[in-house]
Amino acid sequence: MLVQSVGSPTLPEFTVGRVFTDWGIDPLPFILTVWVAGLYLLGVWTLRRRGDRWPVGRTVAFVGLGMGAFFFATASGLARYDTTLLSAHMVQHMILSMVVPLCLALGAPVTLALRTLPGTPRRWLLAVLHSRVAKVLSFPPLAFGLYILSPWALYFTSWYDASLTSSYVHEMMHIHLVAVGAIFFWPLMGVDPVPGRVVWPFRLLLTFMTLPFHAFLGVTIMGQSTLIAGDWYLALREGPMGSWLPDAMDDQHRAGGILWASGDLIGIIFLIVLFAQWARSSMKEAVREDRRLDRLEAREQVSRRAG
Repeated sequence: MLVQSVGSPTLPEFTVGRVFTDWGIDPLPFILTVWVAGLYLLGVWTLRRRGDRWPVGRTVAFVGLGMGAFFFATASGLARYDTTLLSAHMVQHMILSMVVPLCLALGAPVTLALRTLPGTPRRWLLAVLHSRVAKVLSFPPLAFGLYILSPWALYFTSWYDASLTSSYVHEMMHIHLVAVGAIFFWPLMGVDPVPGRVVWPFRLLLTFMTLPFHAFLGVTIMGQSTLIAGDWYLALREGPMGSWLPDAMDDQHRAGGILWASGDLIGIIFLIVLFAQWARSSMKEAVREDRRLDRLEAREQVSRRAG
């Protein structure tokens, strides 16, 4: 196992196989993965110890898919090459900003925490959920704006350049991508009792509105005549890795295509999931309404007989 550091050390030629075989460990994401997954599993164990059930699917979604995807994005070959190839970084970006938040939301960690935390920590969590800060950050238009504008700020300001030269900025960028994705997607998923949840049609509308923004940003990056972090990527091609690195502009075009295609694909999948949840919720509501009407009818029949 190698320890990765920002600064793009001399690396062998990138291949798809290296994504799955060339692993390294950055302390911060590794510690976050272990602690977050461990606390979730501790909550599941606490529920089962007292005889309560917790859906296996939620555990798989949170630990296996959510935290698993986070660890994959920050420790696999993608992370080893994320400061060398913009295209590798872009795959990592989409995993952290869309796949990880969606899977974590499906795991319903807030619900699990509310069911397992003792009195004082549970009251602290409730205070955070009902705080003004949480309500402001989860306000749907604001959350949508943060989610849409963050990538533009990342790639068209000095922020991305700073992430290539500073380990701290690099790791904080990863955390930021997950956090902004969670702020936007968590209320839309509607599994946890978090502020900012809206009615089903508005959830579908907000999700649908993200599709053209991903496409527009991807096309803009593909159509750029200047390189993003050009000094950094051109300097790499003058060093030992220049023999195998693709043309910087070609790699940037590829990165824009990845952003466009993967953003639309994941967004469409999420739209389908939301629509299925809406249909299931409507069916349950219809069943409840039928039962309510049946009870009212039964009471009326009893009243007529008694009269």
